[in-house]
Amino acid sequence: MTVELIRDFLVWCAVINYGILLIWFLALKYWRDLIYGLHGRWFRLSIEQFDMLHYGGMAIYKIGIILFNLVPLIAILIIT
Repeated sequence: MTVELIRDFLVWCAVINYGILLIWFLALKYWRDLIYGLHGRWFRLSIEQFDMLHYGGMAIYKIGIILFNLVPLIAILIIT
């Protein structure tokens, strides 16, 4: 495996992960009531709990992208 291949892999992983994060955000922005109604059938959540869970989930997902995609990518860019 070459350094260029790993670099390209990490770039595409970051792009795909940020795409998923953007879709998640847009889905909550435009279809929040629909998603809440669907989850409300399965779980007893207030709207505040629902918002908190999704906001926290997006924050954890974003931290994961930074730790597992961007930091290794920056390290590879520094050493090459």
